[in-house]
Amino acid sequence: MTGPTTAPQLSMGLTSFSAEALKDWDSLLDHARLYDRAGVDRLLVSDHIAFGERLEEYGRPEVGGVSGGRQPTGPDGHWLEPMTVLSAVSSVTSRVRLGTNILQAALRRPAVLAKSAATLDVLSKGRLDLGVGVGWQREEYEAAGLDFEGRGKLLDHTLAVCRTLWREQRADFADDRLRFEAVHQMPKPVQPGGVPVWVSGTVNRAVARRLARFGSGWIPWGPAAADIREGIAQMRRAVAEFGREDWDIQVVGTLPVRCSDDGRPDAGATFAQVPALVEAGVTDVRVPWKAADDLDQAADELAAFVAAFRAAAK
Repeated sequence: MTGPTTAPQLSMGLTSFSAEALKDWDSLLDHARLYDRAGVDRLLVSDHIAFGERLEEYGRPEVGGVSGGRQPTGPDGHWLEPMTVLSAVSSVTSRVRLGTNILQAALRRPAVLAKSAATLDVLSKGRLDLGVGVGWQREEYEAAGLDFEGRGKLLDHTLAVCRTLWREQRADFADDRLRFEAVHQMPKPVQPGGVPVWVSGTVNRAVARRLARFGSGWIPWGPAAADIREGIAQMRRAVAEFGREDWDIQVVGTLPVRCSDDGRPDAGATFAQVPALVEAGVTDVRVPWKAADDLDQAADELAAFVAAFRAAAK
């Protein structure tokens, strides 16, 4: 399958939430340093600005959740704001890319998000990837004074404003929500064209249109993530219908961590399926692995993971 020619990349999550209050968050930055030194390509943090009390909604695909999904904390879990976290992480790392998986971008005022993302891209020397999606929780939109039912259109609007401010020296913008003329916002992102946007979602017309218009990468969700080969084939056709016929889009594929009999992560078994994912069109392999609290153990496991991935991705 033809597609982007970049070498497959390895992405891992950085835990920026806790079910209970922590004494401090020093371990978050300690682990970020480990990812950077170990050679992981991209680290990712997640996003919730607030919680309601109906967390079972995350298990409902019809509202944007995933079948069988469970939130890792209760409503009083402690979740750090991802752009702030990545700003701190950028100051203790030098090469690993910094991503959101995913940022509910529509909950932020577009011009403010454009400014904060550009600032982080500048401070990190062009290492930011903005993974975005519409989310699943009505209460977050209500807390922000926004319409949950119209969240898809609101996300498109947010991305359009950001792209305009990232690309145009003297920016003009007009849609049914906002109008401005001769607006200057500096500095621009380091990366040409602005911060890369990775669009999360299932295969449907709204997501395909968003991906065709804004996407550098796609984060498959639901059935598309479960059957990645068919999901990519379907999304390629859907995106082409919106005029983007050359498939130059990065694609995320997720690998579950395999463990040996002693319960330790088995790097070889975990990455045995990498060649099949790459052949299907995956360019970004994500491993939902929680690093050990002990930094020496985490460093050993990370080194094994990176080595096994590089060998499997050759």
